[in-house]
Amino acid sequence: MFMSMSIPTYPEWTPIELSHQQEIHSLLNQLQDGISEFTFAGLYLFRHNYQYKISLTPNSCAEHRGKLIVSGTGEDPSTGKKEPFFMLPQGIPGNSFTEELFKDHTSLKNLSEQQAEAYRILFERKGYCVMQDRNNFDYLYSRKELSELSGRKFHKKRNLVNAFINNYNYEEKRITRENRCDLYAVLKQWTEEKNSRGDFEAAKGAIDLIDTLNLQGCITYVDGAPCAYSMGEVYNHGTMFAVHFEKAVGDYKGIYQFINRSFASMLPHSITYINREQDLGDQGLRQSKMSYRPIGFIKKYRVMPSEFSPCDEMLDELEQE
Repeated sequence: MFMSMSIPTYPEWTPIELSHQQEIHSLLNQLQDGISEFTFAGLYLFRHNYQYKISLTPNSCAEHRGKLIVSGTGEDPSTGKKEPFFMLPQGIPGNSFTEELFKDHTSLKNLSEQQAEAYRILFERKGYCVMQDRNNFDYLYSRKELSELSGRKFHKKRNLVNAFINNYNYEEKRITRENRCDLYAVLKQWTEEKNSRGDFEAAKGAIDLIDTLNLQGCITYVDGAPCAYSMGEVYNHGTMFAVHFEKAVGDYKGIYQFINRSFASMLPHSITYINREQDLGDQGLRQSKMSYRPIGFIKKYRVMPSEFSPCDEMLDELEQE
């Protein structure tokens, strides 16, 4: 029988704490789908943004007992309002228990493509709609392609990288404990230039706990001043790298293209894919991510009671893309 050391069993919940790291890592370490949210760092750093709390499936779920449940609050695509949602990173623990979770939540979020295909008919028979959540698709890239930027399709990116290299006195370094303070300087200036805190708290937490959370990245200097950094983590059995944060300041032409290529070049060849996460429906960000020519997407699905979900409208939009 599975015994948790610190995470309660449903119907009890607890906020995600740093003390849960080892236990959550052991629960998520074997996942195959590559969804960027489903790592301890991905959950812990954004715990305040989504008011995450966690629990484990009870013994009544039989062979599915002891699986992680994540509850949070976020924008519902059908209403535009903040609504409670839940996530089941380790799969569906049975229809009856899933229906129990729907009593207190508006939707099931971040269902993998494999799980959506396996359970779509069962959900639909129970009166739920299973829809692609395009705004939350993870963008997947070839590490080799991003590090080389070769061929006609990357011609513009290459030109911008060369513009940066030719016009500025730069230096790039891996992030270490010794230069970690320079990341705070970039983040502070980035927040001031954007005139918005954005994901400041999560980004600061990542810098604070870079070693504890096993994060890594690179930092770029121009004329000795820190001006950009990229940071994330290796996951999916060492084959993927999720870029959680990428910040640049100042008006340096080609800086984002440079740090993108530079960091991809620093990653070991054992990493096949780079996950640059979702665009959250921001059209400017979507255009930027598409311009790097993703080799595919990690598709995510949302499940909602059909009477509350705009299934037909969303399916029509997807067919038109």
